[in-house]
Amino acid sequence: MTEERIPHKSKRSLRSRFYATRLLALSFFAMIVVGAFLLTLPWASSTGKSVGLFNALFTATSAVCVTGLTVIETGTAYSLFGQTVILLLIQAGGLGFVTLMTLISVALGRRVTLRDRMLIQEAMNENNIGGMVRLILWVIKLTFACELAGAALLSVRFIQDFGPVRGVYYAIFHSVSAFCNAGFDILGEGRSVMRYAQDPLVSLTLCALVISGGLGFGVLNDLLHARRFSKMRLHTKLVLVATGTLLLAGMLGTLAAEWNNPGTMGGMSVGGKLLAALFQSVTLRTAGFATLAQDALRPASKFLGVALMFVGAAPASTGGGMKVTTVSILVLLTASIIRGKKDTSVFGRMLSTDLVKRAMAIFMTGLAVLILCTMLLSALHPEIAFIDVLFECVSALCTVGLSTAGTTSYCGAAQLVLVLMMYMGRIGPLTLALAVAKRQQSQSISLSYPEENVTIG
Repeated sequence: MTEERIPHKSKRSLRSRFYATRLLALSFFAMIVVGAFLLTLPWASSTGKSVGLFNALFTATSAVCVTGLTVIETGTAYSLFGQTVILLLIQAGGLGFVTLMTLISVALGRRVTLRDRMLIQEAMNENNIGGMVRLILWVIKLTFACELAGAALLSVRFIQDFGPVRGVYYAIFHSVSAFCNAGFDILGEGRSVMRYAQDPLVSLTLCALVISGGLGFGVLNDLLHARRFSKMRLHTKLVLVATGTLLLAGMLGTLAAEWNNPGTMGGMSVGGKLLAALFQSVTLRTAGFATLAQDALRPASKFLGVALMFVGAAPASTGGGMKVTTVSILVLLTASIIRGKKDTSVFGRMLSTDLVKRAMAIFMTGLAVLILCTMLLSALHPEIAFIDVLFECVSALCTVGLSTAGTTSYCGAAQLVLVLMMYMGRIGPLTLALAVAKRQQSQSISLSYPEENVTIG
């Protein structure tokens, strides 16, 4: 057995990473606590009576973690004040605490320290620490530009249906909710946006917002500046190809399973079916809106939804899941092993062993949490079909917000588990593990053991 001491620089970098992940985890927790407190106030309720601590906590967690699962109807249970709080929580959760604090620091003329820049680097999943403040300011401008554009398009239809004032308000709320991949709606019908299932203007606008938010700010920046695919970063290429493949697969799979289903798209026109299938594929990428009745989906569609939700969106985006790059790397690793290649490569670039290991760690951590929580909810609710329990757990962990059995069908203990899953899903299973890990001692030692093979397969 050999011993190797960790270099001082590496230990300092590790401590900084622990600090960053802990602060990120605590910042989301703080936003949830503040949001829950505000939503418990009588003014936040449409009846003038508090919605209750647990209902407020569940809603605040779902909003900050941009999930969309609810235990009470947002459009009818909350007043204008309550809905505004939820909207601000969604925006804060989508942008992230670090982004907002950086904006406030710049506005107040406060100096952004090196530690602040390292926090930004961790939150935005960037490799280089240079230009972090410029990146944050650009992210904020892009976010507001996309949300305003989406609100303008949605206003065309919502003003017709709800009048000028309410129409504009609904347009702004749903545009922010869509870009942040939150999936909250305030139409007050308990059916999400199903009334617009065959409306191209509303459906395609929401799809565009969801996809834009789910691609990640780094990818959007690359798309605006590189423009040509060959000049884009490897990360951007991988995200675009994986996202396009998953969207097409989800759309075709939904069409095949639901084409003649009278509970979903059986009575729609051909164009309506294509639009509804596209929307379903997009919303499963962690958006949470629905134009099809999720409880009426066939088992094949539900299982397809579980797979797509677990993969999720891109890193440094407003979406959740294990991330398309994580799963793509594992697929590439499997392909390289099958083809007998020593290295894992894509687009003429080799992926580092450390990157592959981290992808495997993230995937396995998420899978372990999912299995544990699904078993727990299944034990609490044996009367609910397993596929519906699995769907609910994936939706919470991957911050999607769709439900096939209805979140209100679960008991308080099960809903508390969902709260914890939403929180873990937003900050990331591996980030949470790092956040609660003890700092290594200054004289930590790395041990190297003799190599020996075991039989597999």
